[in-house]
Amino acid sequence: MQKIATKIFIWASIAFSIIGMLMVLTTSPTDDGPNTTLLKLLFASVIVILTSFALSIASKYLNGKS
Repeated sequence: MQKIATKIFIWASIAFSIIGMLMVLTTSPTDDGPNTTLLKLLFASVIVILTSFALSIASKYLNGKS
């Protein structure tokens, strides 16, 4: 399970960086704010990153204890 959580963490981190760069590159000074769709995707990737990190750490420390 730790390997799966680590792979998800890596892919979510890559998605986070790509979405973050898209937000920076597509926001213009005349807009009200960032693109809301990209902002929602950015927050979704943060939730996936934190969840997979927690699962990875939990499986590391709880491995063999049941």
